Amino acid sequence: MFLHEGLGSVSLWKDVPARVAERTGCGIFVYSRRGYGASDALGAPREPDYMHREADVVLPALLDDARIERPILFGHSDGASIALLFAAAFPGRARALVLEAPHVFVEDLSVASIAAAKTAFETTDLRSKLARHHADAAGAFRGWNDIWLDERFRAWNIEDRLALVDVPVLVVQGEDDEYGTLAQIRSIEAHVRDVTTVVLERCAHSPHRDRPDAVLDAVATFVARVEASERT
Repeated sequence: MFLHEGLGSVSLWKDVPARVAERTGCGIFVYSRRGYGASDALGAPREPDYMHREADVVLPALLDDARIERPILFGHSDGASIALLFAAAFPGRARALVLEAPHVFVEDLSVASIAAAKTAFETTDLRSKLARHHADAAGAFRGWNDIWLDERFRAWNIEDRLALVDVPVLVVQGEDDEYGTLAQIRSIEAHVRDVTTVVLERCAHSPHRDRPDAVLDAVATFVARVEASERT
């Protein structure tokens, strides 16, 4: 199951889910969260606990409706944080986690880059580019950007939940990630029992776009290990 980034959608994954399915033999489920892609618009501005709500309420309900049991969650950025929160809140419901550029606390670098994104949205063709992937590009952008720049969000931190994650975790991070440093990864390594870390050179915030073959190799190896461990 694929959980997209803070400005992501089904279409922005492009061919990644299909390629993961081909390499791993897994079935795939891809969806756009509310406020993104072709999903319903947000009914109100997001609050600082919006990722907790996605993990604690929305995702379990979706899994129930789709009759999906023990998925491997493949999360990118916000989606990776949601995957961690879900695994911590519902032991045994996830089979494993693949996390690209996860956030577990707010860094100055993240806030600075998100502020720069706001300027780009207001002054460049970013709005029109996002409109190719979101029915309401302005709503999708503001729903993500406004809460990350909200002063209340500076206290957001999920490190207290990490020790509750009891499934294998693969973390993939780009060395040049403009939205987070390796401190995010080191925190996950310090708190989660079973972590495999891949740090990629010449790679920014979207490893599956910047280094697709390296990501696919890492995911295929990780999934094979998870499946082998379950057979023993």
